[in-house]
Amino acid sequence: MAIKGNSGELKTRSSMSIFIVIGLCCFFYILGAWQRSGFGKGDKIASAITKQTDCGVLLNLNYETHHGDDVVMAYGSDTAAKELLTCGEKYIDYTPCHDQMRAMTFPRDNMIYRERHCPPEEEKLQCLIPAPKGYATPFPWPKSRDYVPFANAPYKSLTVEKAVQNWIQYEGNVFRFPGGGTQFPQGAKTYINQLASVIPMDNGMVRTALDTGCGVASLGAYLFEKNVITMSFAPRDSHEAQVQFALERGVPAFIGALGTIKMPFPSRAFDMAHCSRCLIPWGANDGMYMMEVDRVLRPGGYWVLSGPPINWRIHYQAWQRSRKELEEEQRKIEEIAKLLCWEKEHEMGEIAVWRKRTSNDSCRQQDKPTLCESSYADDVWYKKMEACTTPYPKKTEQDGAVGGEWKPFPNRLNAIPFRISSGSVTGVSVDMYQEDVRIWEKHVKAYKSINNIIDSGRFRNIMDMNAGLGSFAAALESPKLWVMNVMPTIAEKDTLGVIYERGLIGIYHDWCEAFSTYPRTYDLIHANGIFSLYMNKCKAEDILLEMDRILRPEGSVIIRDKVSVLIKVKKIVGGMRWNTRMVDHEDGPLVSEKSLTLRKLSLALKD
Repeated sequence: MAIKGNSGELKTRSSMSIFIVIGLCCFFYILGAWQRSGFGKGDKIASAITKQTDCGVLLNLNYETHHGDDVVMAYGSDTAAKELLTCGEKYIDYTPCHDQMRAMTFPRDNMIYRERHCPPEEEKLQCLIPAPKGYATPFPWPKSRDYVPFANAPYKSLTVEKAVQNWIQYEGNVFRFPGGGTQFPQGAKTYINQLASVIPMDNGMVRTALDTGCGVASLGAYLFEKNVITMSFAPRDSHEAQVQFALERGVPAFIGALGTIKMPFPSRAFDMAHCSRCLIPWGANDGMYMMEVDRVLRPGGYWVLSGPPINWRIHYQAWQRSRKELEEEQRKIEEIAKLLCWEKEHEMGEIAVWRKRTSNDSCRQQDKPTLCESSYADDVWYKKMEACTTPYPKKTEQDGAVGGEWKPFPNRLNAIPFRISSGSVTGVSVDMYQEDVRIWEKHVKAYKSINNIIDSGRFRNIMDMNAGLGSFAAALESPKLWVMNVMPTIAEKDTLGVIYERGLIGIYHDWCEAFSTYPRTYDLIHANGIFSLYMNKCKAEDILLEMDRILRPEGSVIIRDKVSVLIKVKKIVGGMRWNTRMVDHEDGPLVSEKSLTLRKLSLALKD
């Protein structure tokens, strides 16, 4: 009986201690707010007492006990996380939705077999993808543009296949990238300067570019010198690891092909699109591919085509192709460009540059292509490409131009985007946009205080899994890094077009599936509300495994969400060999939204 009495007394004292601590926290929180308002006195004394009380760490409060029930119901039983094993060596470069064996079961017509084909639920791997033997931390930018550790992508085929074109060279324990390409053996710099003589790259007017069939992305790598950020893509094909090399170099890229499905971008996204011997049959399928480029180009945007069939009369013998075939190919391209009302700005050597019309009014010809019937041009996820043109937005007197006036970068970064000022994004006002900018500047400042290497150059490739209006990326903007802004296909508001108007890049994606990239391609992943968004849609374990797959060893993750969700996530991560730390909201511990910071440990295979 005496023991029971003592136990009850201890419980009472413990409860009283908790209430006292909570009361003190609330008191000093209110006191602090009063002081910041300008009316309070005794700031130094209050600050000292607050530090001694340390309200940020309430050791006797168990968030999992108080807030975990709703998460258990949504994500499954409240059991301890199982220890996840390492996948076998054959999965080192596993790309679930671009698996070579699965691809070969699909038709080759129109590159269908090179499009996304994800595994069914029962075939998803439930293990951690290892790094190859000898894996090394990538070089910091800009050295990474020119050198990649051999062990990180140990494939030499391109050094032989493209030896005379200066794509890539093998030197000791590194690959060296001289900056050449099939169409620019003299180097990307020389080639880009040729383009810049026609396209306004030096004044910030051209900021976002799309490179189709990018190779190892040397164009995108050197366009950074012009402050142009390029979204590059190429299929996972015989040019082994080309997209992997691009990302190892620190250049934005993803695995993809122009086949039958629309590109995962909003309409009016890019200032410039580029194809250099990209092997896309532009004149085929009634001009469907050029019409898809027209969809993603901004009014007044540029399309560059270099290599066959441009100026075929001079080069047909060097290309080892018939005059008749090349003449017909260029005739079709010119015909479709005219149908789209593109104006040919330049043709010299093997380079041709067209410019998209700035408005429907500027097109005077009688024959015009069929307009697409879809009421929403940005509904593209797994949607079939069509041989039709996307209507222009309506011009207003206030905007002065279709789609809004072009603003130079970096001015456009925090300017009011046309989609916001015109009310195109339902439920997002100008005031809300400006508040979003302010909030994320505050959040990013807090992140940097937690992880002081975020903008040190250590993190080059960054992903925002739920990008919203792009304000996280805008607050981070630096030549040392770039951000892949991902717009979840199930997001309540589609704001990817806003992100592009700000001079940033991004892509649509459904996080119930694997991302179109190789393993180990991102240094930092930011996930704001992603697990709340996908609750009851797919397994949190699968999303975390995908994050682990695309994150580099020693890379970091910041997950921002409700504390109840983070508790569940933290439990799953316990089986993934990540270091974790829960961090309070910058406004204090009483805010239910918190951040879970994680660091991935190395899982390189051993000799």
